[in-house]
Amino acid sequence: MEEYLILMRLDLLTREAQPSPEQMQEYMKQYHSWIAGIVAEGKFAGGKGLSTEGKVLKPGNVMTDGPYAETKESLAGFIVIRTGNFDDAVRLAAQCPILNGEGNSVEVRKIVSVHEQ
Repeated sequence: MEEYLILMRLDLLTREAQPSPEQMQEYMKQYHSWIAGIVAEGKFAGGKGLSTEGKVLKPGNVMTDGPYAETKESLAGFIVIRTGNFDDAVRLAAQCPILNGEGNSVEVRKIVSVHEQ
């Protein structure tokens, strides 16, 4: 089995784009149902949500507050799955309920090691 990273992006900044508490509750229900399906297939390896606080470091000792200064499409969280091939990883990612939101996106990347063990 190979590991794949599913990155979830959405607008975390624009006030108008933020869900109501009731909508958020429904979105989380959908999200947990999606994760439960991946767990049921034995392919869930873990995941986390990300805060909106952060720093971006760039060459030349340049540091900016928050990784979202230049875009409304913010990295909201990620999961790691284990599956046999890229197509299956894409199949699972395509079911992510975040894709129901306008302008949201999900990215699938195979995890490869660049470090010696």
